[in-house]
Formats: sequence, structure tokens, C-alpha cells
Amino acid sequence: MHATLSLLENTDFPRLERSKLEILQVNLGYRCNQQCLHCHVNAGPKRKENMEKETVDQIVQLMQKQQVSVLDLTGGAPEMNPHFKGLVEQARSLGVHVIDRCNLTILSEPGFEDIADFLAEYRVEVVASLPCYTQDNVDQQRGKGVFEQSIQGLKKLNALGYGQQQSGLSLNLVYNPLGAFLPPAQDALEKNYKYHLVSEFGIVFNQLLTITNMPIKRFGSTLISKGEFATYMQLLRNSFAESNLASVMCKNLLSVDWQGFVYDCDFNQQLGLPAKLGHKPRTHISDLMNAKLDGEEIVIADHCYGCTAGQGSSCGGALS
Repeated sequence: MHATLSLLENTDFPRLERSKLEILQVNLGYRCNQQCLHCHVNAGPKRKENMEKETVDQIVQLMQKQQVSVLDLTGGAPEMNPHFKGLVEQARSLGVHVIDRCNLTILSEPGFEDIADFLAEYRVEVVASLPCYTQDNVDQQRGKGVFEQSIQGLKKLNALGYGQQQSGLSLNLVYNPLGAFLPPAQDALEKNYKYHLVSEFGIVFNQLLTITNMPIKRFGSTLISKGEFATYMQLLRNSFAESNLASVMCKNLLSVDWQGFVYDCDFNQQLGLPAKLGHKPRTHISDLMNAKLDGEEIVIADHCYGCTAGQGSSCGGALS
């Protein structure tokens, strides 16, 4: 069974419509210094896809035209795009809040040692991947030595004020389950993270965001190889909570790929399900400068059950 084909069959997931656009989530490319097991974009060191300067300039224009309040930068490792700093600088000059989805190990990579200082200077919110507070679990999911490098990155950010009370520099961590199960309660897990990280490493942070693994790309392939795909999909369906529908991220977010084409969310982007915001097969950001987006229908498929299962899941963590 092919995971993607299964997800794209007719779904009984409820219809969704867009509200006002507030968040522009931009994938700057698939190049990454890591190759994580749970990665839904199949990012890695050998990927060549990278957003060009012309598209970056169109991102800035779209933020102005649509009065976007949040720019959420992702990848790959977004910092590896040569236009990363320029985009951040322009967004901040517009008063846009910027989020950098950082894998932490990039902060110690040769040529990127100044990234942490840059993020602090422009008061960029850091959302950092740390799937567990123990070395074995992190290295199992993200590669040998990643936990130690991640701890070094967190200490570097803490030294700049990130995660410190009243600094205004937000440092949030992301938890992804290590297998085919839903994340535990976000609040309780956050307390465990904070206790272990401060007691063992002296590390502080603001919030923990729990995100459900989507059964697509690398994680989906792993589920298939283990014979767990159908069981995991049934878990997501059985855990559906209608109360989460009102706050799913696709309602006020637009996802942009490295070429500038738009999707209702990052997961749809990876499945090749473009947003239906015009008459073209694929809508580009250049088509949306003056477009009215609220009220438009959101493209759905079976993987959407992942965002509404249990406590819900979004790029901002649990929904309930």
C-alpha cells in the first residue's frame, strides 16, 4: 500500500474554510544538516532545493499587501538558505513577528556560528526541535551526537537571553513522538522537560509544543515498512475531536514552498495538494497580492485527522 495514495482517496474529514490570513509559513528549502526519521519533508544534506532571491522579494511584498503579522520560517534548516538573514531583516523592518524553526545543531555548524547572535539581535522567536530530554531517544530519532549538539545550542541561546524571564526572547521546544502514537498531554510533558533540562543542564525555555507525527513522507514510509500504517491511521481517526476544528492552523495560515507556490498547510505541501485559490492548477504567491482569501475552501485529506486527534496538533503545539 502506498501511503500517499491512501491519504488522497475520498475523505470524510469535515469541510473547512479559511479565516483572515495571519501567518505566512515559508519553506526556504529542503537542505538540512540533519536527516531525521520523523521528517515529513525528507530534508537532508544532499537536497538541492533552495528558495531564490526573486521569490524571497515576493514574500516580502505579499506580507505587505496581505498585512501578515507572523512569518514562520522552516525547511530543511531555513538558516542554510543564503537569503535567510535578508528576509528576516526585511520582515522585522515591517513589524512582522518572525519564527525560526531551528534544529539547534545548525548553531554549531561551520559557517553558521553567528546565527544565534543574529536571531537575538532581530528578536526572532526560536522554535527548536528536541523530541526528548534524554540522549538515547533524541539520537535514535535524529542521529548520533545530535542530543549533545542540541544541548550546546540551547546553552548558547540561553546565554543570549533566550528563555529567560522578561528578556522578550522566546525559546520554545518541539516534541514529536518516537513512534506510532499520539503525543502525551502537553502541559504535563512540559513540566517534565523543564525539570530535567534545568536540573541536569541548567537550561530554561518558555513553552513545549507537542506535534503529532503525520503519516507522510519519511515517517509514512517507516510506518509502511513496519506494517503500522493502517493501525496508525485508525488511531488518528478514532481520536478525532470535533472541538479542535475551530483552531486548526490551516484556517489562518498559508504555506509557501521553496518555489513560491502556496498550500493550505505544510503537510499538504509535501503531499502535492496545492491550495485552491484561483483557476490555475497551482497558485503562486505572485497571484495573491490583492486576493481575498477568507472564506475560501481548504483542501483536506485523511492526514487532516492528525491535526484533530486527541488534544490536537498544529505548528504551535496542542490545540486543546
